[in-house]
Amino acid sequence: MQQSFTRESYSLFSLEIGKSETTFNSVSQILDHLKSCIEADPAATFIATFDHHTHTSTLPNGQIHEEIEAASNIIFCFGFTLPTPQAMALRPRSIGVVELPESFYITFMEAPMPVANTAMESWARAIQNRETTGAEA
Repeated sequence: MQQSFTRESYSLFSLEIGKSETTFNSVSQILDHLKSCIEADPAATFIATFDHHTHTSTLPNGQIHEEIEAASNIIFCFGFTLPTPQAMALRPRSIGVVELPESFYITFMEAPMPVANTAMESWARAIQNRETTGAEA
């Protein structure tokens, strides 16, 4: 096995959305929203969802932070290019959705293609779909 490093380093994009800032009430509803975004994008393909919370909670030594109420990933792929065999290590894409007591936490790793990042950021920002006033926040 050969270990290598890509020239790029990829950061994480994260967005915490207060429950008062969205009409979505659960991780499942947010995953449904993201799935519809993926299915509407001609370059994206939905693959699966993964309930990380359930998986970890069933492990004998599984540990979950006490404030995490639910945690799932939606897995998909953008099909723009396949430039090298090594590119497969960066595929597919995943967006994580975590429910905390007062908020939802959305996160994904930066993609090597700006158009993919723009799409994922747009999908995540659309979850924050309710205006709040100072009294509600």
